[in-house]
Amino acid sequence: MLARSAIRFIAHSAAACMLAVTALAADGPAPGAPPARMAPDPAGMPQAGQQAPEFKLQDQNDKWVTLADQKGKWVVLYFYPKDKTPGCTTQACEFRDDIFAFRKANAVILGISVDDVASHKEFSKEHGLPFSILADSSKETAKKYGVLTKFGQAEIAARETFLIDPNGKIVKHYSVGPKDLPDHSKLVLSDIDSMKKSSKG
Repeated sequence: MLARSAIRFIAHSAAACMLAVTALAADGPAPGAPPARMAPDPAGMPQAGQQAPEFKLQDQNDKWVTLADQKGKWVVLYFYPKDKTPGCTTQACEFRDDIFAFRKANAVILGISVDDVASHKEFSKEHGLPFSILADSSKETAKKYGVLTKFGQAEIAARETFLIDPNGKIVKHYSVGPKDLPDHSKLVLSDIDSMKKSSKG
């Protein structure tokens, strides 16, 4: 009996460890591990100068959000792999810390992942996110923007950001790597400022 109990305990612990590893892996492979994530095909993404694909998604506050609702504002549309993972938390908190600068620039931030609304609620509450994070559970929006990719057997959104102008056109696309995360928010802000000055000149 003791041996059987020990075996059951070991099996349960191993399963729990595998779940934890899977959750962390959604944000990137462990240091030194071979990459398992398939990169999205840039050719499948909308390009600068094109109209940004429309969407209607629910955010962490159960509010339905569309791209059309943002007309007249700059939109920072950022896709990310998974709630509550290290890189995604860093990225969300960087945007959070710069929220007043974005508002001053007449820009809204919209995050999108394939996590559901309940997951977004927990993630947003834990980090006090003052902008919408949208649940693309059907993965249709990620497909429209060409960012749906695979990590092992799981389908996730790659970390890609699209800057959309007040007329709804994509003006810049960023593929965001781990080293880019600390400066990404500031870079987008700088680009918005430069483009606004350029349009006036």
